[in-house]
Amino acid sequence: MGAAAMSIAETSARLESAVCSVVRGQPEIVRRVLACMIAGGHVLLEDFPGTGKTTLAKAIAKTIGGAVFKRVQFTPDLLPSDILGISVLDPRTQEFRFHPGPVFTDILLADEINRASPRTQSALLEAMGERQATIEGFRHDLDGLFFVIATQNPVEFRGTYPLPEAQMDRFMMQCSLGYVSAAEESAILADQMESHPVDCLEPVVTREEILELMASARRVRFSDELRHYVVTLVAATRGHPKIQLAASPRASLALMKVTQALAVFEGRDFVSPELIQSVAADVIAHRMLLAPEAKYSGASTRQIVADLIENTPVPV
Repeated sequence: MGAAAMSIAETSARLESAVCSVVRGQPEIVRRVLACMIAGGHVLLEDFPGTGKTTLAKAIAKTIGGAVFKRVQFTPDLLPSDILGISVLDPRTQEFRFHPGPVFTDILLADEINRASPRTQSALLEAMGERQATIEGFRHDLDGLFFVIATQNPVEFRGTYPLPEAQMDRFMMQCSLGYVSAAEESAILADQMESHPVDCLEPVVTREEILELMASARRVRFSDELRHYVVTLVAATRGHPKIQLAASPRASLALMKVTQALAVFEGRDFVSPELIQSVAADVIAHRMLLAPEAKYSGASTRQIVADLIENTPVPV
């Protein structure tokens, strides 16, 4: 392993270790969320209240020195301008001055995104898909990392709105933290006896090192056979009798990019079929919409992805 490769491996390990020191019992999810950031995507964390979604987002932001972090608490009365920004008349110059909203940042925590109206939810569509925001007819580019960590509670809870399919497709991954073991929960109680551990977290990587990780992920080898495998896997969702809305080519691209980033965290310079299979459900399932008869029969998009993985020939 060369000096550059050792530096990349050391940086990724330092970042992962720092976040895991706060988010206990969730090493696999932490790695996937960090890989999503390194891959240049956005992640949707869906789980029950109190499972650590917001803590994970805060921990990632605090470990990156120089990164700008902003949080938006989504509520039913939130407006698109509260996210994107607004022009305000300056009484001295009699000119309108643009006041950027929280979307102009490196890391944006969109907390409980499904509590806002669909109109406000869709305000993030252009920003997430094209790294720009069109406000009052003017285009504003979003520089920096611009990593969106959105959290939502399950849609059957009161006061929630399901996210539009087009916005779901903008998320590279959808993950669920779940409940930790009794031993880990006891350790969490011990950690927070006097203060919250995220408040004591110090930056362990620089913003420039994160950009280096992103560049190194793009250089990870992804063979022609694996590209064909990913395309075949995603294409199998189209025309599936239980699927009303299938996965788009954006799913194939996301699966390639996130596995390249995961390979960086594993210290490898190539992607394996097993790595693709391990995250395929997190990347593909949330982009699909079940046919009504499949939904009522108890089918799930994650189970369908698992079946497709089992039935799709693996390159050797």
